[in-house]
Amino acid sequence: MQTEKLWLNNAQFFEEIGRMLQNGHSVTMRAKGNSMFPFIWDERDSVVLQGRKDIAVGSIVLVRLQNGSYVLHRVYRLEKEAMVLMGDGNLYATERCRRNEVVGVAVKIIRDGRFVDCTSRKELFRARVWRKLLPLRRVLLYLCRRWRI
Repeated sequence: MQTEKLWLNNAQFFEEIGRMLQNGHSVTMRAKGNSMFPFIWDERDSVVLQGRKDIAVGSIVLVRLQNGSYVLHRVYRLEKEAMVLMGDGNLYATERCRRNEVVGVAVKIIRDGRFVDCTSRKELFRARVWRKLLPLRRVLLYLCRRWRI
């Protein structure tokens, strides 16, 4: 049996994800890029997204930025109407966005057939520790990549 493929550019792909999430569906997408390493690995992990939910510092969110690009990054700081995002694999780069630009929230990471609950106390603790280790992140990322933790 042959499967048909549907080719979408990034804009179409993420618009469809946004529509599905708005309609109450959850969406699973394969991770691309290294900005969330070591918590989410490029091409190995998949992320399960749900529509906008409670967002807190440490949440992983899919956001459509004002320039039209999409990022899946962690909430680094909450402000009144805005949020500051930073990928776990980033050393300095952050993005600012408004809360209404959030398309979805990661609830699970699928890694090697296992489900990692992004909202569990354990994962939120790990994210909090990683955030506090920002001054050491360059060395820690080097070690993680070297040992593939």
